[in-house]
Amino acid sequence: MMSSAMLYGLGVGPGDPELLTVKAMRLLQAVPVVAFFAARGRPGVACNILAGLIPESTEQMRLEYPVTTEIPVSDPRYGALMGDFYNQSAERVAAVLDSGRDLALVCEGDPLFYGSYMHVHRRLEGRYPIEVVPGITGMSGCWSRAGLPMTYGDDVLTVVPGTLPKEELAARIANCDALVVMKLGRNLQKVRHALDEAGLLERALYVESGTCEAEIRRPLRAMQGVKAPYFSMILVPGRGRAP
Repeated sequence: MMSSAMLYGLGVGPGDPELLTVKAMRLLQAVPVVAFFAARGRPGVACNILAGLIPESTEQMRLEYPVTTEIPVSDPRYGALMGDFYNQSAERVAAVLDSGRDLALVCEGDPLFYGSYMHVHRRLEGRYPIEVVPGITGMSGCWSRAGLPMTYGDDVLTVVPGTLPKEELAARIANCDALVVMKLGRNLQKVRHALDEAGLLERALYVESGTCEAEIRRPLRAMQGVKAPYFSMILVPGRGRAP
């Protein structure tokens, strides 16, 4: 370990600031530096959740993505740009820790579930003391708000990103019990078509901005648009299997 300063991977939940854990709130009030990821020209999802909750005296570090949806994930340029970005972000965080100051890197949902935090964690683990504070996942927040029981008995929950190629997406959802599809964006119609082919369209619920004031919930079959915000998802509840 190069420093005794602590890196906190801080999950801030799905959107409603009242869903922060007591521990997350305590640390936000205590750490001298809070870092957050953000798309170019935007405040950042985690930062939005924490609006008014970070003390004015706390230093804030913005980690701005070089690209988001401008380049497909399958394009080699995407991996190169994002790899360099995470390397630089990790070293910026390391510089704060080397100065002897604790830092909380905040992440919407849970830091270790599709969170950008993981890329910094992987680069710094073993070099600094790290504590990950779990957060309520987006899918948990969404199905709770919808009052939608997801898994009964021996139901198996499948979670897939909508960014998968159509053939792989279809293969992974075939014969599933309960399903969560994340990372919709421009993939909404592809996902809808795959769910229709799998016979799951009638059970599918679309949720956008889950747990927030602007939350939208509607049956997927009623969705007419060709794209959705990145932070939206589809929930397909299980129907129960015999014990």
